[in-house]
Amino acid sequence: MRTKKGLLIGGIVAALAIIGGGVGVAVATGAVGDDNEAPITDDALNKASAAALAHTGGGTVTETEVGDEESLYEVQVTLDDGSQIDVQLDADFNVVGDEADAADDESGGDN
Repeated sequence: MRTKKGLLIGGIVAALAIIGGGVGVAVATGAVGDDNEAPITDDALNKASAAALAHTGGGTVTETEVGDEESLYEVQVTLDDGSQIDVQLDADFNVVGDEADAADDESGGDN
């Protein structure tokens, strides 16, 4: 069963690379979120990024967190129009929610 999931996620990553062309992952693995959550690393980073990008239909992964308050993993994706979406994932990298944020929201309203 795990092999099928791995193949599915691998297929999603390959499809995004072929279809999207410009789809990218730019994650600073040393970055830490506002509440000092650890970034996602290693194989989990690849799986979480693939799931989040598949959910958003593309974009660039710009930040990640393990142990987010809403889920096990949170992946922030910046879309081509500059908007951002925080994608929440469970332990099996299934999307359990998302929240859109404005890319240039410096007012601090949601902090």
